[in-house]
Amino acid sequence: MSAFLLSFALIFLAELGDKSQLVALWFATRYHWAIVILGVTIATLTVHLASTAIGATVADVLPEAVVLGVVGVSFFAFALWGLKGDSLEESDRRQARTPLGALFVVTVAFFLSELGDKTQLATVSIAGERDDFVGVWLGSTLGMVAADALAIMVGIVLGKRLPERAVAIMAAVLFAVFGTIAIVRSVVLAI
Repeated sequence: MSAFLLSFALIFLAELGDKSQLVALWFATRYHWAIVILGVTIATLTVHLASTAIGATVADVLPEAVVLGVVGVSFFAFALWGLKGDSLEESDRRQARTPLGALFVVTVAFFLSELGDKTQLATVSIAGERDDFVGVWLGSTLGMVAADALAIMVGIVLGKRLPERAVAIMAAVLFAVFGTIAIVRSVVLAI
């Protein structure tokens, strides 16, 4: 049980103010909160399962520089997508607004935002130190989902009080900033 509690507490704290909280907040302004929390949960279960497995076996699958580069580029894609969102074709808009389409978009976006993230790396570290694979996996997942639930609540409130275009612009700017940071870190690590 100590691995579960340690993982929950550390990941919850590490997630506060993190870029993936921004992803959850942004999606909460666009989609129903239940779809967002389900997408966050599916993506987190998957990423943290892999992180725990990597930490438990102490094997590096990809160099951190490559992962950060992919994450940085994907964040620029999120920024552009958020800004372009109003010009989607009507058929694309309907598809993204169906519950399964929205769930897919949220899950994939959140999954990508977690690759190379500090919470993923923290999970790898905790799993390397603890023998309780399931406790680390579930504790880190629950800590992440709890922290992102806070962001989803903020997104619901913002979505009702701010114009959708203003939220999209703010999110795009933040995505671009985080994308730039990830790419710069990738280049620094590669050198």
